[in-house]
Amino acid sequence: MKIRRIYGVILRALYCFRHSLDKMVDTFYWPAIDLCLWGITSIYFMAKAEHAALITQAIVTAIALWTVVYRAQYEVSGNLLEELWSRNLVNMFVAPLTFQEWLSGFLLVGIVKSAISLGFAGVLAAFLYGVSLSIFGWRLVAYAAILLMCGWVLGLLVTGIILRYGTRIQAIAWTVVWVIAPFAAIYYPASILPAWAYRIAQFVPITYVFEDMRSVITGGSGSNRGLWYGFLLNCAYLGLSYLFITRSFRKVLERGLVKVY
Repeated sequence: MKIRRIYGVILRALYCFRHSLDKMVDTFYWPAIDLCLWGITSIYFMAKAEHAALITQAIVTAIALWTVVYRAQYEVSGNLLEELWSRNLVNMFVAPLTFQEWLSGFLLVGIVKSAISLGFAGVLAAFLYGVSLSIFGWRLVAYAAILLMCGWVLGLLVTGIILRYGTRIQAIAWTVVWVIAPFAAIYYPASILPAWAYRIAQFVPITYVFEDMRSVITGGSGSNRGLWYGFLLNCAYLGLSYLFITRSFRKVLERGLVKVY
């Protein structure tokens, strides 16, 4: 064994780490997200230990609902990555296919797969934990719509960024959605957040879904006003994200689609 050869292997690994967003994410991003998300959840548990059963029900329900956001987002950005990995993007747009048609297809696939994921998660939650999503009635439709729209917003944003900067930043396709998770109050009420984080949470549309969900589970009637506010926020964000992705696509056309790879 030669020390210099071992040193060479180590040096190469460090250089790869320094220039790889994927490796940086694994090292720093996920520990930070986990500590924020589950640390705050633990604080909430300790503060409300006497209501453990209701908290467990809320968390199981939140996990089921969260699948809608993640699936809707990933169906847009993930499908773009698959086209880039297979070097098929140029072929797609050589055909008589417009960008709006391509994008609409992914958004509709997101609806179908989100519905399947939510349905499966709901059945599993009922079977494993006795938690039924049917207690929300028509509100479940409103929840799904707001969550789906938020997923689309993130998907369009991520896709626009990847179109501009290529696959070297592909890690954002499965990490960006988790940036909003600590502020979305998925597993705990927004009121437990620090003041600065609470202000951010008020501008996250899906916060109102999870707050309403907890209200219904604890015997309240929910907040229609909050759901409407979340819906309107989503509409504004969707408009901005659509403008961003269309501008990104025009930039790609100016540079040449092949430069995206």
